[in-house]
Amino acid sequence: MRVLMFGWEFPPHIAGGLGTACYGMTKGLAANGVEVLFVMPSASGDEDQSAVRILNASDTPVAEGVLGDVNEFIDKVQFFRIGTNMIPYADPEDFTKIVENEQKYLQKDFRIQFGKKYKFSGKYGSNLMEEVARYAMAGATLAMEHADEFDVIHAHDWLTYLAGMAAKKVTGKPLVVHVHATSFDRGSEENIDTRVYSLERRGMEAADKVIAVSELTRNICINKYGISPDKVVAVHNAVDFSGKGAIDAQRGIKDKVVTFLGRVTYQKGPEYFIEAAAKVLKRCDNVRFVMAGSGDMLNRCIRHVARLGISDRFHFTGFLRGADVTKMFALSDVYVMPSISEPFGISPLEAMQTNVPSIISKQSGVAEVLNYALKIDFWDVDAMADAIYGLLNYPALSEVASKYGYDEVNNLKWNAAAAKIKAVYESVVNK
Repeated sequence: MRVLMFGWEFPPHIAGGLGTACYGMTKGLAANGVEVLFVMPSASGDEDQSAVRILNASDTPVAEGVLGDVNEFIDKVQFFRIGTNMIPYADPEDFTKIVENEQKYLQKDFRIQFGKKYKFSGKYGSNLMEEVARYAMAGATLAMEHADEFDVIHAHDWLTYLAGMAAKKVTGKPLVVHVHATSFDRGSEENIDTRVYSLERRGMEAADKVIAVSELTRNICINKYGISPDKVVAVHNAVDFSGKGAIDAQRGIKDKVVTFLGRVTYQKGPEYFIEAAAKVLKRCDNVRFVMAGSGDMLNRCIRHVARLGISDRFHFTGFLRGADVTKMFALSDVYVMPSISEPFGISPLEAMQTNVPSIISKQSGVAEVLNYALKIDFWDVDAMADAIYGLLNYPALSEVASKYGYDEVNNLKWNAAAAKIKAVYESVVNK
């Protein structure tokens, strides 16, 4: 089985869970005998290609005759302006600039020049819609050039759906779209971006099969996008498991550490974490709270902490990646993911594989596969505070969550998830 896969990022150049998931998934597919051609907007050359062959869209002259169904989208690009709730994983180095320029941004005339190469940033900047459209053109060109090297097309999230649709149009190969998040996860139902919603729906409708990262997300695809239940399959994410467990990390303090690690944005529920922290600190003073991440709510959260008078017990690290994430977990006694809406949520798996007992919201897809994480409603800050206090002060509870959580996560392997994805490929190819 051979697949042409469209993704927006790939390690080591990632800004969130999407790139991490793609990395684990492609390694799992390779272990299941699936060959992957992975198309990136902008490859740097230092990506791990042990399990994939990377194609760089920035090196691809756009061929004539690849417009297909993309014409309608391109005609409207000049009216699109980036909205912060459209950004799935904003690079923290660019985020402030994006927000400042949001009201000033005016789309210049959009043109596709055949035979021209387009240099993609591969980031989530203010010209994101331009890049999505041009990436579709380059992706369709690559699909034609490599048509005899793949059997099925796989597109990850709305940024690549247009490319997947264009590739299907020019090759006639079946299309699978992978839903890692929806517009309803990036903002409240009253505040979704209808343009992105439309592109998501078109991608799902054009696909031969839709893979959702959880039953929670599968139900959204069915109920909010009108996709037939027979067409949508839930395949839970997994985690790269090193088998090393906790690593040795030296602390400069004796206090216990409770960590929030993720984008500091509405979807992740950071303010509920802050409220719970204030309640815990009223009951014990030998604990510090850490918010590791960056996002549009960071300054608001800093002010919130100051208003509650807990600044001396609350720390903001900024965005972490790679080894720094592993070290942060190693320094933690408890990990909390209070997400308001979380399609899946890989970070609890990463925490638990470092022997860190975890608290997760019931409104997360990962809650469907974890039995040894403590589960609370995101809005119930009293229950969240009680769970944090219990894990910090009752060793037996912490030991059970740590030991059995570690074993549980060890069984959530990408090889098993990839086997289910391969079965989806086979179903559309055989059909």
